Amino acid sequence: MTTLELKIPPPAVALIIALLMWFTSILFGFIPIPLDYRLGAALALLVIGQGISISGIVLFRRAKTTLNPFKPGASSALVTGGIFRFTRNPMYLGLLLTLLGWAAFLASPPALVFLFLYVVYINRFQIEPEERILSSLFGDNYEAYKTHVRRWV
Repeated sequence: MTTLELKIPPPAVALIIALLMWFTSILFGFIPIPLDYRLGAALALLVIGQGISISGIVLFRRAKTTLNPFKPGASSALVTGGIFRFTRNPMYLGLLLTLLGWAAFLASPPALVFLFLYVVYINRFQIEPEERILSSLFGDNYEAYKTHVRRWV
């Protein structure tokens, strides 16, 4: 299954998952929660998720290293400060929280299954290949970083 490694941009994966969640909510219905509550929860999770993603992007730009999810081998720096002290993958975590916000808005429990699918897919086809490459690039520094900071949170 290595043919899927580093092939689909993570935002596209998130968009596909969001569409699947929406179709699921249409098929299986939703919990009748007032729109104000759903919208409030969704916006809060969206803001938090995008804030986490943007903070990771800003730190990558400051370090002048690649943001291209297809070319982790082009990484020129190991970024371990800021949000990277709490998660090794803030951009993917931000997308997950954004999807959780979408799930809150949809209020459809069956749609939550797709959050798990997102995590499994991103772990297997994006993060694991990135980690192999970063380990070969940054050696012991990256291995030490992995022992102190979790993959997600």
